[in-house]
Amino acid sequence: MNFAKPGKLDEAQLLADEAKYCSYGDTVHYVNPPNIFTNCQGSYLYDDQDTPYLDLQMWYSAVNFGYKNPRLDQKLIEQINTLPQVASQYLHPTKIELSKVIAEDMLKKTGVQGRIHFNVGGSQSIEDSLKLVRNFTHGKSRMFAFEGGYHGRTLGASSITSSYRYRRRYGHFGERAQFIPFPYPFRRPKGMTPEEYAVKLVAEFKRLFENEYHGVWDPKVRESEFAAFYIETIQGTGGYVIPPMNFYPELKKVLDEHGILLVVDEIQMGFYRTGKLWSFEHFSITPDVLVFGKALTNGLNPLAGIWAKEEMINPVTFPVGSTHSTFASNPLGTAVGLEVMRMLAEKDYETQIMESGAYFLDGLKELQKRHPEIGDVDGLGLALRAEICQTDGFTPNKELLDKMVDIGLSGTLEYQGQRCGLVLDVGGYYKNVITFAPSLEISRSEIDQAMVLLDQVLNRAKREM
Repeated sequence: MNFAKPGKLDEAQLLADEAKYCSYGDTVHYVNPPNIFTNCQGSYLYDDQDTPYLDLQMWYSAVNFGYKNPRLDQKLIEQINTLPQVASQYLHPTKIELSKVIAEDMLKKTGVQGRIHFNVGGSQSIEDSLKLVRNFTHGKSRMFAFEGGYHGRTLGASSITSSYRYRRRYGHFGERAQFIPFPYPFRRPKGMTPEEYAVKLVAEFKRLFENEYHGVWDPKVRESEFAAFYIETIQGTGGYVIPPMNFYPELKKVLDEHGILLVVDEIQMGFYRTGKLWSFEHFSITPDVLVFGKALTNGLNPLAGIWAKEEMINPVTFPVGSTHSTFASNPLGTAVGLEVMRMLAEKDYETQIMESGAYFLDGLKELQKRHPEIGDVDGLGLALRAEICQTDGFTPNKELLDKMVDIGLSGTLEYQGQRCGLVLDVGGYYKNVITFAPSLEISRSEIDQAMVLLDQVLNRAKREM
């Protein structure tokens, strides 16, 4: 076997080896050549030249509490030195303690008793939730989901993800979801307020249950063919689209009237991304199933899970071995997850994040005044968006955003006399939305730097187009 010698990074050789030996199927190359990062700290990634890249997406919101968070890193080290490994058929303390903390928090907030079920990633936990829902509804396999929704790329998860490209080469696992329009405020019909648009979409959804000929409801026995509605309360990959506050309470009424479960995917928006532990808390609704992941371990361990109400997940209804993974509830992940929950309980994250988010959003609005290509800015907490358009401020401009991403990742920006880079994430129905998910610990000075760098990449991109 040939191993690289310690020392300076040979980037050209690594890229050549990657092209020859690595599957491209498990990654996304947003730029060519792709960046190779060698270090990280706080809100920054670093390349081999020690160039700092301000990261405004933080691993798709998996690293909510900053790279190399000293408290969480130390907890991982402590667990490595005590009980780093144990088979999942045995118990260890932090699995039980973490489950209790999350379940008791949900009980306090919703009045509903439930249990926690772990797995190794968001998509895998979505799969577990599908099994849970099908089991509880006696095998019903049809689901509702939203246009623009993203729930993962495993076979089951891709069936409820609206993008056909994730399914095109693989077919379906059971039934493909029926996709319902999402209330996208910026692209709503002319002459309607966002709230009126929300009411309209709920009314159109409710119409499906008026009679049997819309294919979802048998009025004679009052039963739906559909088991559940899968939602992201704020769409993630869809472009951090924030619906009007009146939408979900009205939708939930329709679901309850027709015996359809509500599954809330908090994988990207959970753990205070929006200023609350769970984004559904902003909308005055209670899920039947909650799916969480990503920031649970601040990216230090692939741990995710579901909370479900007692009647769905108790040991009689969902017995031992109903779904299982070798590495589910591993002690490294649950120890860090428990420390995350302790950390969140000790500080007023809600106030901190809402204030930081307002400051960030104000900066985006100032940029919008100088750049007509920024058609829309919006945000809830530190989940923010900027829609990049043509100069009319509405027509999507994917090409301009792609150029901005390239320039940011080139590491050739400048801030206060220092060479630097900028990490941006692309989302949205037309791939023209910057979805901002900065560290929840981002400082005011780092937000100021972000605005300067965004101004730079926009100006350079427009000149180079």
